[in-house]
Amino acid sequence: MSPTPLLDRVAGPHDLRALDDTELAALSDELRAEVISAVSRTGGHLGSSLGVVELTVALHAVFRTPFDKLIWDVGHQCYPHKILTGRRHRMDGLRQGGGISGFTKRSESEHDPFGAAHSSTSISAALGFTVGRDMGQPTGDAIAVIGDGSITAGMAYEALNNAGAEGRRLFVILNDNDMSIAPPVGAMSGYLRKLGATPPALALRDLAAGFEAALPAPLRDHARRTRAMLTGQPGSATLFEDLGFTYLGPIDGHSMPELLATLRAVRAQATGPVLIHARTVKGKGYAPAEASQCCYHGVSKFDLATGAQAKGGANAPSYTGVFGKALTEAAARDPKLVAVTAAMPGGTGLDIMAKRFPRRVFDVGIAEQHAVTFAAGMAAAGLRPFCAIYSTFLQRGYDQIVHDVALQGLPVRFAIDRAGLVGADGATHAGAFDVAYLSNLPGFTVMAAGDEADLIRMVATAAAHDAGPIAFRFPRGEGVGVDMPDFGEVLEIGKGRVLAEGSHVAFLSFGAHLDEVRRAAELLARRGITVTLADARFAKPLDTDLIGQLARHHAALITVEQGAQGGFGAMVLHHLANTGALDRGLTVRTVTLPDRFIDQASPAQMYEQAGMSAAAIARRALDALGVATVARAV
Repeated sequence: MSPTPLLDRVAGPHDLRALDDTELAALSDELRAEVISAVSRTGGHLGSSLGVVELTVALHAVFRTPFDKLIWDVGHQCYPHKILTGRRHRMDGLRQGGGISGFTKRSESEHDPFGAAHSSTSISAALGFTVGRDMGQPTGDAIAVIGDGSITAGMAYEALNNAGAEGRRLFVILNDNDMSIAPPVGAMSGYLRKLGATPPALALRDLAAGFEAALPAPLRDHARRTRAMLTGQPGSATLFEDLGFTYLGPIDGHSMPELLATLRAVRAQATGPVLIHARTVKGKGYAPAEASQCCYHGVSKFDLATGAQAKGGANAPSYTGVFGKALTEAAARDPKLVAVTAAMPGGTGLDIMAKRFPRRVFDVGIAEQHAVTFAAGMAAAGLRPFCAIYSTFLQRGYDQIVHDVALQGLPVRFAIDRAGLVGADGATHAGAFDVAYLSNLPGFTVMAAGDEADLIRMVATAAAHDAGPIAFRFPRGEGVGVDMPDFGEVLEIGKGRVLAEGSHVAFLSFGAHLDEVRRAAELLARRGITVTLADARFAKPLDTDLIGQLARHHAALITVEQGAQGGFGAMVLHHLANTGALDRGLTVRTVTLPDRFIDQASPAQMYEQAGMSAAAIARRALDALGVATVARAV
């Protein structure tokens, strides 16, 4: 009779504390197999989760979670954590509609003390918990687990500096796998590699630190300098020690004995901030993931035996691919055209341009604020920079957009990928707000592509636009399969297009919901209601001539956009109110994302929940016309 798997004996972290060290190591093997099996059925962030299996087990075994607060930076490595914290039975719903999130989420479990999905927030949050603890709140130690890519961001440095100055008991685990989504870039990456090449000296550090603690202050400083020489670290200390942290490592993040010994020692002895540098292997234990540089960061469903990922039935090119190719062709015609990405060359399509023009594509790491101002500097120097950043991540550079780009009128081109709802990554990655937060800035031009052919035209338009900042947005995934132009025609700024003419109601679509709006028009046509279908193309400047024409010749005007309230529709309403069109009896409805965050599901399901399906849009039009409808009739 085979023994009961250890994982079956774990209902929560408290059960780990009943296992001995050998059993904890064996449990890690079972947990790794469980993660691989679960993600093969759902897709998700595999490589990062496999890299922290032993670390996850050790942290939950040593610390007293959830009283002690374990905070995962970004959270894409949290699948082992979810399995060990009572969510094993829910892993088949990972990143699915109605299922659990692919990131940490406070509303999901008491073991997720801080929600994440954007990088470099963990140390700041952990420091907040330590202040709460020290001020008498019912919380224990705080442990932040942050990757070598995330620690390159400015916010992480700010938090390290503040935590070191505060001097409070706090634990930071630097998970150094030397492989974020794209290869880590910058001076910090090189520094970590140098530290990683240094033989581990943890035992010596422990011994030296214990000896130093008993010395008077003047002798303690001398001993510290001596320890730095003995351990082979450059200068008098590591960067982290200079910031006020006790630095331990590098240690083997896959060695259970080494992890347990380190964590137990710091938990028992630490009085101030401690940084533990753990070297790990992304994708550890699954050969296809270990061998991949980026493809197993986020995976679709895959075959366990071969690692082959499921392929979608792609009939149209992806928007991202169309952008990458169009920008590369534009760069071939213009030697001043350059591009910037914040650690996402593949995700934004800039890897295409980088292969052809490597010296003109700049990956600045996870540093959106720097990316924006860097691009502004290049624009001020006379170059034509394209700053390609996902909508959800561009939010992080908003002050720089306002102060360093808009205020100075610099012609930075913002290529905004992942506009609208994005599916399995859920609310944290939704591109809901960029239309609103860019359109209210003086001098900005804001476009949205209705299809992949128009995206090519918008790349050309942005490349030719030197009059000030300009942005264009496009969604994740495939296009709609339209005929593609041979070259990008430069669009007239602030002019939309009419795609079909009718007499009853006008649809004014902004962006990639155009095809769904077209289907709504078809549903209305079956009821004898004719529709004018217009594609605005620009949220700023508005095509006021087009809006005026639609307002004069239709009883109702419906605006549609893949964005939050306060965006394109609000600008149209503002214009109509100021020109008196609403006083003449025009009925206007704005179809936007609702005033709430929408959890992960397929994009189609998410838009259904948002009330933005073709049927829902058609019902809004019938309501605007005063036509009674039977529930679900349209």
